Amino acid sequence: MSAGAGKPGGVQASGGGGELRLPDPPVPNGRTLSIRVPGSKSLTNRALLLAALAEGESVLRDALIDADDARRMIEALRQLGAGIDVDEAARVVRVRGVGGRWRVPSEGVTLNLNNAGTATRFLAASVLASPAPITIDGNARMRERPIRELTDVLAMLGCGVEFLGSASCPPVRLTPPPAASAQGAGHSAQFGTTQSGQFISALLLMGPFVAEGRGVTLRLTGEVTSASYVRMTLGLLARLGASVQTSEDLSLIRVSAGEGGRGALPDGFDLAIEPDASSATYFAGAAALLPGLTVRLEGLSARSLQGDAMFAQTLARMGVPVLMEDDAILVGGASWDGRLSPILADMSDMPDAAMTLASVAAFSSVPGGGAGGGASGATSILRGLRTLRVKETDRIAAMQAELAKIGVRIETNVGGDPGSITITPPEGGVACDAGVAPVQFATYDDHRMAMSLALVGLRRPNVVIQDPACVGKTYAGFWGDWTTLY
Repeated sequence: MSAGAGKPGGVQASGGGGELRLPDPPVPNGRTLSIRVPGSKSLTNRALLLAALAEGESVLRDALIDADDARRMIEALRQLGAGIDVDEAARVVRVRGVGGRWRVPSEGVTLNLNNAGTATRFLAASVLASPAPITIDGNARMRERPIRELTDVLAMLGCGVEFLGSASCPPVRLTPPPAASAQGAGHSAQFGTTQSGQFISALLLMGPFVAEGRGVTLRLTGEVTSASYVRMTLGLLARLGASVQTSEDLSLIRVSAGEGGRGALPDGFDLAIEPDASSATYFAGAAALLPGLTVRLEGLSARSLQGDAMFAQTLARMGVPVLMEDDAILVGGASWDGRLSPILADMSDMPDAAMTLASVAAFSSVPGGGAGGGASGATSILRGLRTLRVKETDRIAAMQAELAKIGVRIETNVGGDPGSITITPPEGGVACDAGVAPVQFATYDDHRMAMSLALVGLRRPNVVIQDPACVGKTYAGFWGDWTTLY
């Protein structure tokens, strides 16, 4: 089935606020569900920025276009001078680029990006390609999300930085550096360990378009935050013709314009966007929780640029059958009995999948436990989660509060590591009998909270999701697709 499809009487949600009561858990029936989720948010945003800065027309196929994050990025790029036409039926975006220099009035432009973190970081760095100031702003939550690690580097590169509210969060007015500030080898900068890998990617994406193509050189002196996303950025740049040079450990990275000619940035390009591997984790998790179900995730494979494409391999370590094909990933199977083992997992390469795994781990059990999960000692440990504190909400605190409602205990700061948590189901497992009391899950205006907590309803009856329409940030058709599980 295609993303966004549904069936009458299934799981539906629309509008802001409100609540959604999920159906009772489905009865195992040994069926196979094939699904292609919408295009990758991460790849769509990167490709949109590159296309908008490139010379000539670019075509993005299967892009994420019906999500709030993508619409915010598209509208902002139009404000910066790019021409963008969206064919929603064909899922095609045509972008007429500006040839490496934004077209904005001398007084500058203000971009309101709501809570679109990726667009906020990427467009802040794009001031390097602007002739005039760019003011970055967003909603109340965005005004709490720090961006100073990026703006400090922009300041070192000669940009003017003026925070208009707090001293580290949007709104911030950025003024481009003097034209003569990037001579010789191009822009060079250094990052220590950052709160977000997007600060690094934001500068790398500017490589083909700044310093007359001489590019950007970054030295990374600490832990590389979300290294898989940095590698995604580099992989996309290389695929589109940019010159990418990097040390094996990513401590030194250089990105500049390609050698020229068709297909080398900053020329336009034609690109098919992969399905969003983060969105696919919810359906992989469904196959883990529903005995006898096989989910075929179309368009994803081990060759994916997205780190989250390897989430299925994490489930395999919990006992779930997984098969990687050339153009699909199969999770579960007719013989899968749903008995999940607890896991020790480092999620630093796929932090957006951590909440999916937490919901699945809530039903784990030690050997000999029932499929409902939760025998004594079934504690899972997840590491590499420090970036979750500064997402759309504090996702660690949110999952701790919500899973506690079904008796699952999440403890933080494991062994003194603030990026680690333990997940322990209640003694005897999560109560899943038909008469169990209703539970209402808050979602904190966070799309991934809503989608990950929906997994609980595949095992436990009487689950209510508050503000279900928040999934529209990245996956407007999620509830329509979710109904196919029932």
